Amino acid sequence: MKALVDKEQPSLIILGKQAIDDDANQTGQMLAALADLPQATFASKVEVDGDKVKVTREIDGGLETISLSLPAVITTDLRLNEPRYVTLPNIMKAKKKQLDVFKPEDLGVDVKPRLKTLKVSEPPKRGEGIKVADVAALVEKLKNEAKVI
Repeated sequence: MKALVDKEQPSLIILGKQAIDDDANQTGQMLAALADLPQATFASKVEVDGDKVKVTREIDGGLETISLSLPAVITTDLRLNEPRYVTLPNIMKAKKKQLDVFKPEDLGVDVKPRLKTLKVSEPPKRGEGIKVADVAALVEKLKNEAKVI
């Protein structure tokens, strides 16, 4: 993504807050760090004014408004906009629009794997538990057999 930002030089990059696969909430922050751009997270309101952008976000104590210089990276909150539903005429218009497709190699990005899986195995089966008569017996087993106390 950083290579695309370097190529296109956008003044404002708006990303979602989370991914549907892991909810890690890291793409916007990582992009801002790699591109050395200011960032605002969880935006519920965005106002662009010249070379500045004001971002309002919800925090524990209410609302916080921050100002950033453009270019900047913003991640959104679900309150940012009202979803719009695509109409059939707009779908047909979209089919006629030019779509630029880039391969990673076109942007100078190396995507070969850098991790190697050495081994995958199941954990050992868990043994049966035991019942103890009283607290004293439990403490004795924890101390002498399990050696955890």
